[in-house]
Amino acid sequence: MISQNANKSARTRVVPGGGQRCSKASLAGPSAPARAPRKTIWIDLDNTPHVPFFRPIIRELRARGFEVIVTARDAFQVCDLARRLGVACTQVGRHHGRNRLMKVLGLFYRAFQLYGAIRTRRPMLAVSHGSRAQFILSNILGIPSVLIADYEYARFPPLMHPTWRILPDVIPDAAVEGDKRRILKYPGIKEDVYVHDFRPDSAILDELGVRGAALLAVVRPPATEAHYHNPESELLLDAVMQKLHAAPGVRIVLLPRNNRQSDDLQAKWPHFFTHHKTVIPKSAIEGLNLLWHADLVVSGGGTMNREAAALGVPVYSIFRGKMGAVDRHLAETGRLVLLQSLGDVATKIKVECRKLAEGVPLTTLTTLNRLTEQIVALTH
Repeated sequence: MISQNANKSARTRVVPGGGQRCSKASLAGPSAPARAPRKTIWIDLDNTPHVPFFRPIIRELRARGFEVIVTARDAFQVCDLARRLGVACTQVGRHHGRNRLMKVLGLFYRAFQLYGAIRTRRPMLAVSHGSRAQFILSNILGIPSVLIADYEYARFPPLMHPTWRILPDVIPDAAVEGDKRRILKYPGIKEDVYVHDFRPDSAILDELGVRGAALLAVVRPPATEAHYHNPESELLLDAVMQKLHAAPGVRIVLLPRNNRQSDDLQAKWPHFFTHHKTVIPKSAIEGLNLLWHADLVVSGGGTMNREAAALGVPVYSIFRGKMGAVDRHLAETGRLVLLQSLGDVATKIKVECRKLAEGVPLTTLTTLNRLTEQIVALTH
């Protein structure tokens, strides 16, 4: 699910409504019909982790007879990863940086752009993992909307409130804003939805030039442009990189969240990149595959932490925002180690090789099936 530099050379084509096809011609879906079928669900991919998450859900919904419209924001390599995973979508809008005013204006502008992409399709339900622009448009048009979320402290102003929320069952209703009667729950964590589909492929080690490394560490910086960012995470990241760089035989795969962060980190730490000690992928990669081949993972964000936990890979969190119930649960059950100080970086991170398991940890279809059934029920 994780990627780095955007693939600027990827070709797209303009489609009605001002959007662009995310996928190349071989992956592009059919042209929009003049009249949409009665059973139409609209899914908006707003961030990179949403691509692998929604891929099996899209498959299940289509198998049950629904037409699924998929739109995607051109941010954090969403469309690049969608192409790689074969998820046909229409590219609509982009990221508007860290300036709060530009973010707000950008949300409303993207909502306007999304109208151009769906106006002839008449969806009966809008679904996302936190697309505020989708919620704005859905509220204006009277389309029921569903927020699937796994972090209870994300903020949604009034015009951006979803109709329904579907959350992991470890999140208490009391911690969630809005009408408690419109909260549904699912078992497990969202990463369980797609881990069961995962099959390891060691070719990624050649792709990144790290095959033969004595120890492979994967590092994901914090989301410095997010409203929940705490600068303490950046201090922890510095300490982590120093520790890993000093360890003999360690190769580091660094996964910046966007081109700006990539440039900033390379300018800040030029010595980390000498002799290819640290590498940054040149395009979107399948995050689960990279994590599976890693000896340890350090991340400033929830999704990568949870993916590593789902795979049984040692994982350390440098997230210093308000801790959500899912991460607390993973920490309490020993599947995630929280790094809360520079002392924790020095003492808690175990820089050691792990024995690669014979196969991916067994997961069931329970989470995927429950989510799909809940979405279908909300169309009635």
